[in-house]
Amino acid sequence: MFAAENGLKGDPRLEAISAAIRVVPDFPKKGIMFQDITTLLLDHKAFKHTIDIFVDRYKDMHISLVAGVEARGFMFGPSTALAIGAKFVPLRKPGKLPGKVISESYELEYGHDRLEMHVGAVEPRERVIIIDDLVATGGTLSAAISLMESQGAEVVECACVIGLPEVKGQHKLKGKPLYVLVEPSGLDEF
Repeated sequence: MFAAENGLKGDPRLEAISAAIRVVPDFPKKGIMFQDITTLLLDHKAFKHTIDIFVDRYKDMHISLVAGVEARGFMFGPSTALAIGAKFVPLRKPGKLPGKVISESYELEYGHDRLEMHVGAVEPRERVIIIDDLVATGGTLSAAISLMESQGAEVVECACVIGLPEVKGQHKLKGKPLYVLVEPSGLDEF
């Protein structure tokens, strides 16, 4: 669900977040309208609004773990985890974590990839939220859900700053709720 549909309709923080995200046409390839959150990070007020909205949503849900998807989930996950009193677990691309890892593969439009995390990072019955910057097809979030559930964790919800309008449904997220702050900008320009 989009934040505007969940009590934040007309909230100026959402407008500030959306306005702070730069759209880069034809990146990384022609026809893609890349949603660049680095400009959001440069706007301390919009960045704070992003974290504040996530914290307000999750502070009373008894979340014990926030999992952030590499790499942009690392921008929002740790701050949210710290503010709600949860631990943060990075979900990395293959070969980025030292020591023993467990992994989950997933399909992309152009191939496949894998997420990894440290063995023992997640305890059974932990209540988890998974954070990333953008959801398009849900493939990466689905892999993250599988990784958490393989360790006996309960995935409460997935959260993204940006979500394509067509992800309002559950599609690949194994029935888990999806909370999205804003829709991408610039899609109507192509």
